[in-house]
Amino acid sequence: MPDTDQTTRWLILVIKLPADPSRHRVAVWRELRKVGALSLGQGIWAVPEVPVFADGVRRALDLTDSAGGQGVTLQATGRSAADADRFREMFTAARSADWVEFLADCGKFEDEIKKEIRIGKFTLAELEEEEQSLERLRRWHRDLTARDVFGAPEADEAGHRLKQCVTACEDYAERVFTALHSTGADGA
Repeated sequence: MPDTDQTTRWLILVIKLPADPSRHRVAVWRELRKVGALSLGQGIWAVPEVPVFADGVRRALDLTDSAGGQGVTLQATGRSAADADRFREMFTAARSADWVEFLADCGKFEDEIKKEIRIGKFTLAELEEEEQSLERLRRWHRDLTARDVFGAPEADEAGHRLKQCVTACEDYAERVFTALHSTGADGA
């Protein structure tokens, strides 16, 4: 759901971690990337101050503390309307990149289903694998939707593509069950 408030508040995280071992920096980086934080520079991250980001920010700060680092969280807004707009644009561009990656994975999923149909691989094991892939796409879509607070332009297309993936998987499931029932095999 897009946020239309012109005075969006941001949380700015300033993270300082020991150089070694690097696993601590990687763990914090992964957590912030997972939550959808915008990297502003080395050790500086930003997220809109909305509830969907709270747990991820807390986890990143906890990881920082447990690694012997320091984390500071600041509240900010744009100094001018142009600054606020630019910050939103940067954040939305990052979400757009996430959606583009999601759309590419939808294409890979659909291609995989087409390949299995083309080669006639109608087994329960393959169906289960495809259903797991579809569930991963659903979780990813749910996560991206939650953190896309300003409404990236690719979000609508992603919703349509996910529905196409569901339809493709349902069609494949019908083919698997038809093949299994016609041969009497269990597909495993």
